[in-house]
Amino acid sequence: MPDLAILAVFIPTFFFVSITPGMCMTLAMTLGMSVGVRRTLWMMIGEVIGVALVAIAAVIGVASVMLNYPSVFQVFKWAGGAYLAYLGIKMCFAHDKVTTEDNPTFTSRGKLATQGFITAIANPKGWAFMVTLLPPFISVTQSLSGQLVVLVSLIMFSEFLCMLIYATGGKSLRLFLNRGNNIRWMNAIAGSLLIGVGAWLAFI
Repeated sequence: MPDLAILAVFIPTFFFVSITPGMCMTLAMTLGMSVGVRRTLWMMIGEVIGVALVAIAAVIGVASVMLNYPSVFQVFKWAGGAYLAYLGIKMCFAHDKVTTEDNPTFTSRGKLATQGFITAIANPKGWAFMVTLLPPFISVTQSLSGQLVVLVSLIMFSEFLCMLIYATGGKSLRLFLNRGNNIRWMNAIAGSLLIGVGAWLAFI
């Protein structure tokens, strides 16, 4: 169990990292707008699992090895980026219907969880944050497993909370656009954002 003094610094540090706009937060906002907060929860589950794996790998040293071989990231980045862009394009052409909780056209739970997981593990910036920020909070005088359980749980909670905030904002935008029955505009905006996340993932 980490010391309370360490936790007092750790919690606000990683909350700030989580709340900062990035690929995962943009994806949460986009899905919140297009499929609603309830279905976006599945993406969040996949994302926090991916973040947990990245955090654990950062502590045990796997991340440092992977960062020395950037080609390992390229497979995940390009495949994940292409997948998200494909979903965005499909959404842009869905002119006559909107994907919501009541009409989940291409947003099965598995696909949503996969989106979140791929986005988390294929994000080099996420690896960089974990490699640089997480290890300093680990004490060599205490049980590594106990510290990891607490710190990774806090990271997962922080990520989930921040994505929920972004997804709620996306849902508010969806409700605003639906007032004028601007389904085409909403699909175009959500699809474009999803394509943007895919491009961001592939080219950063």
